[in-house]
Amino acid sequence: MNTNNLLAGLGGALVLTLLNESLKKVNEDMPRIDLVGEQAIQKAATHLGYEIDDVDSLIGTALVGDIISNATYYSLINGEGKELWTKAVSSGLLAGLGAINLPSKLELNDAPVAKSMTTKVWTMGYYMIGALTTATVLQFLKKY
Repeated sequence: MNTNNLLAGLGGALVLTLLNESLKKVNEDMPRIDLVGEQAIQKAATHLGYEIDDVDSLIGTALVGDIISNATYYSLINGEGKELWTKAVSSGLLAGLGAINLPSKLELNDAPVAKSMTTKVWTMGYYMIGALTTATVLQFLKKY
């Protein structure tokens, strides 16, 4: 993995986060990826014997954690030409499916990302756009 992959992955993660933050209050079917992240952080803290009482700290920690984890995941996208785009689409689909299906397996509430078919489609779309952004940024960086 190189700097270009890390920067491209960060670009994809930031776009995913911006989509979630910008659209989360459009209507009740919009994904709330942020809420799943907050649940995960609170559960991990509780497991370690801590309780995060400050809501702003919880939100900030979850936001940073989401960006770092998504950037790391997206930074694995690489390749040239058709291979790059195939990997981006596959990575976006897998990330979206994971976002929808893993929360319940981790004993988290999956409603924020899976409560309706509309919510699931938007969740998949966010992760797909993040992956395609990563491929676009990576392709651009390789030229320069």
